[in-house]
Amino acid sequence: MDAGTKLRNTIGHDAGPATLSGPNLGICGSIVTAFVFGPIPVDHSRIDRVSFPIDGRRYTVDQATCQSTAQQPGRFRIGGPINRSALMPSDPNETVYDIRGLTKIYPMGEVEVHALRGVNLRIPESEFVVLLGPSGSGKSTLLNIMGGLDVPTDGEVRYRDLDMTRADANRLTWFRRESVGFVFQFYNLIPSLTARENVSLVTDIATDPMTAEEALDIVGLSDRLDHFPSQLSGGQQQRVAIARAIAKRPDVLLCDEPTGALDAHTGITVLEAISNINAELGTTTAVITHNAAIGQIADRIVSMRDGVIVDETRNSTKAPVSSMSW
Repeated sequence: MDAGTKLRNTIGHDAGPATLSGPNLGICGSIVTAFVFGPIPVDHSRIDRVSFPIDGRRYTVDQATCQSTAQQPGRFRIGGPINRSALMPSDPNETVYDIRGLTKIYPMGEVEVHALRGVNLRIPESEFVVLLGPSGSGKSTLLNIMGGLDVPTDGEVRYRDLDMTRADANRLTWFRRESVGFVFQFYNLIPSLTARENVSLVTDIATDPMTAEEALDIVGLSDRLDHFPSQLSGGQQQRVAIARAIAKRPDVLLCDEPTGALDAHTGITVLEAISNINAELGTTTAVITHNAAIGQIADRIVSMRDGVIVDETRNSTKAPVSSMSW
């Protein structure tokens, strides 16, 4: 598949000739129309930038004039010529998550459980971060808040330009639906549906999804499309769950102990799929685990204990997944 086709497939190109040329990967030619999804309120008619992946790097179109498509609220169209100077690699230092002073307290009768105690964390574009810690360290609570599944007691969570701590329930629902892919320790597949049908549960409601076949091919399951969960191994079921998470082309992939129920060999296969998605699609990825070995394949390891971040380590070189053992 040539780069121009990848671009059209990635951003939903639907009008005008467009080609990619030169080492700077610019668009030349006529009108380019693209559909843009993510944390954009449906009543906005203009946005400042559009970000999308091509061959493992994210690219940004600045100052794009967008027009809402009335038939599909929340879908926006970029109209107008886009030249080489307008298409540029996204800044790898651009902040996807900015978390400040995050606190979460769960009342348990007369007792208060402090799950998070003033967490500060910044996650930049396309980073692969591992949140490492023992049970009860607060890492799952942090991930749930990042995914809009829970709300903090205090502090601030910003996802790009969205203030998640002030967003209402409808806005958080839209955020979860369009921007985040979730992978959990237990696969949560519907037993009576095939792998293809389980993934299609997402593709049928997402705005601009991959096909179920494309998503399953990315995780190496193109030969298991019509198998039921009971006909798949644990690792294969988890890869179906990953395919389901990425089928809607999420900006962020959040994984909660994705290898926790798997043996080492199978877990490595699953981690290879997650690592490839981060590298090839440029998806910002956070994996929480108690397994320190998994940190070798990440850009950064954030260690947690008792609701606080106790250490951060950046890997100068990420280890290949195939070299892992535990």
